[in-house]
Amino acid sequence: MPEGPELHLASLYVNKMCNGVVFTGPVRKSDVSKSPDVPFTCEAYRITATSRGKEVKLTLTPIKSDDPKQRVKSGHADQPMAVVFRFGMSGYFRFTKEEELPKHAHLRFYSKEKPCRVLSYVDARRFGSWEPNGTWQPERGPCIMFEYNSFRENVMSHLTDRAFDRPICEVLLNQKYFNGIGNYLRAEILFRLNIPPFVPARTVLEGLESQDLFDNEKPVKNEITDTKTKKKRMKEETADLLRLCHSVPLEVVNLGGKGYDPEKADYSDFEAWLQCYYVDGMKSLRDHNGRTMWFKGDPGPMAPKDSKSPKAKKRAKKEDDHDYTDKKKVARSRSVSTSKKKLVKGEAMTKMPNKEKEAGSKKIKTEKALREANTPHHEKKSARRRKSSIPDQAAGAVSQRRSGRVTRQSAK
Repeated sequence: MPEGPELHLASLYVNKMCNGVVFTGPVRKSDVSKSPDVPFTCEAYRITATSRGKEVKLTLTPIKSDDPKQRVKSGHADQPMAVVFRFGMSGYFRFTKEEELPKHAHLRFYSKEKPCRVLSYVDARRFGSWEPNGTWQPERGPCIMFEYNSFRENVMSHLTDRAFDRPICEVLLNQKYFNGIGNYLRAEILFRLNIPPFVPARTVLEGLESQDLFDNEKPVKNEITDTKTKKKRMKEETADLLRLCHSVPLEVVNLGGKGYDPEKADYSDFEAWLQCYYVDGMKSLRDHNGRTMWFKGDPGPMAPKDSKSPKAKKRAKKEDDHDYTDKKKVARSRSVSTSKKKLVKGEAMTKMPNKEKEAGSKKIKTEKALREANTPHHEKKSARRRKSSIPDQAAGAVSQRRSGRVTRQSAK
């Protein structure tokens, strides 16, 4: 699922690709999408993007003509419109030629140039959504990355809320307080602090300050500090969970995200960055909401009873994993041809046993025929006599036993 870093990277991608591009006409929606139509039509407009936590906002801004006499056409927009996106499980943006539209492009913005290019919102699983004339959802808290001070204050001022009675791993997914944190980020943050995932959230947070004491401090040159004091200060700096909720996502942004950076086809850097999430040797449990939590050591006293670790799955890239380069197409065509070869080979292997059975039965019949052909005629007759004599001998033995019984009874 896209998390805060990925949505921020999506906004950077839109700004980069749409810089200087003029769009025109209506915004078109796919027939299968259940999200609302975007009632925006304009002769010429531009697109910019911003992100906040797990939301991205596209702003469609009409380009005003320099000619004061030229009026806006009837039905065409003359004011900007904001469209707010929530990506769900698999949403992302892509900018392509019109003839190369992605399969699951559910909302499309067409450029005025020729050949035409299209900015598409792609969502294979259709869990994402968009809201025309939308605003940031009011129930979502400040962004963990770009509204850090407001984020801290929002969390610390609401510690008495019932939401903080829950385990810390589940509270980290509450977007009212941790807007932008998702499954892989919570695992990495708690792992770095060596915090068991199923301990009360309030216990973990109540010792922190509303303001980050180390955030605004500037290093002083030629400062002489005691080694023990320096180590203690470093420990205090790194033990602040709210600070890591801010700094760890920014690390992911610098890496290029969780497979969402259009400039990269290789995401080995991100996989190498992971220390806990889906890493060999780590444990996993489903939390009370059914989400898989990765951790190390003791889960904590609030772990769900009878909770079983889900079966480990290999981390595989999806076909539409937010790669916008031609390298992905080549790799995908190779994988398809390889799978076809394996399928043909498998079908051939399944057919082999029947052929072998038929060949074996034919071989047995021919060997039997050869033995009969090589056997002399008198031996065949003697063999038949022996076979026929066996039932005669058995019948004689039975008759002898019966006659013996009769003589004994008469003697009595």
